[in-house]
Amino acid sequence: MSFEQNHVFIIAEAGVNHNGNLALAKKLVEAAAEAGADAVKFQTFKTEEIVAASAPKASYQTKNTSSEETQYKMLKKLELSENDFFKLQDHCAKHGIAFMSTPFDHSSIDLLVKMGLEIFKIPSGEITNLPYLRKIGSLQKKLILSTGMSDLAEVKAAVDVLLDSGTTKKHLILLHCNTQYPTPFEDVNLPAMNTLKTFFGLKIGYSDHTLGIEVSIAAVALGARVIEKHFTLDKKMTGPDHQASLEPKELKRMVQSIRNTEKAMGSREKRPTTSELRNRPVARKSIIAAQPIAKGVKFSEENLTVKRPGTGISPMNWDTIIGKSATKDFNKDELITL
Repeated sequence: MSFEQNHVFIIAEAGVNHNGNLALAKKLVEAAAEAGADAVKFQTFKTEEIVAASAPKASYQTKNTSSEETQYKMLKKLELSENDFFKLQDHCAKHGIAFMSTPFDHSSIDLLVKMGLEIFKIPSGEITNLPYLRKIGSLQKKLILSTGMSDLAEVKAAVDVLLDSGTTKKHLILLHCNTQYPTPFEDVNLPAMNTLKTFFGLKIGYSDHTLGIEVSIAAVALGARVIEKHFTLDKKMTGPDHQASLEPKELKRMVQSIRNTEKAMGSREKRPTTSELRNRPVARKSIIAAQPIAKGVKFSEENLTVKRPGTGISPMNWDTIIGKSATKDFNKDELITL
């Protein structure tokens, strides 16, 4: 699978909603595959490499987890082992869905390279991490860069680093994103997604942290080629991201809605489609005799009318027909012919 394919690439973001449990992570794989997503994505990190022992948690993390534990302690409980990731990759292959994971540190980048990943997701929090960007940009892989919490200048600086490190523009896609869980609708600023497209000349997508599925669908209508959305098996579970995630039935509905939306995007050409052409004779109208008309009588506003079906002379020719003489007798409601 690739985000370069013709249809929207849908990433079901499992993240850390496995709560550090491999069995639960496998169930998330199965749910994402059943929903029809293209990929299921996890998060790969070594807690000691990404967060200081005393680092505080984000407000949404404090709300959804114990207020007494540090960010370090919270994340440590959510780690999976290297062996777990290989097992998840195998489980994804078994269920016909692409395995992805976001690396948050250099060791995790190395692990995912060893696993043979072709698509790497850069999280919003690393967009100002120069050593990280240089390392991941040098892989010359397909990269997806989330741009949450960033202004245009910061995005440009990150893109420049990735391109200078060896990544090609055709292998880079930018995701508009708001890094608040859940994102208030008034903070989505969805048109900014196309600002990225116009400014950088790159493919764009949307990483959706709002509640519900509407914004993801709207993003596809605006041109998103990648959609990323958090999901969980149960929003009531304990953990930082469950409450702002979709449950499996919602994820499936989102995937189906996106597929319908991308079909509806169709062509820019304004023309009757094959499916509606058969209705044109039924829905349109023709010039018809409003009363019996004898041969030789001139057509007038009084003896002509417009009615269905549309298989005769178009009413757009009304002015041309008025004043001409009937070439035969016409019964009431008979299509006028010349």
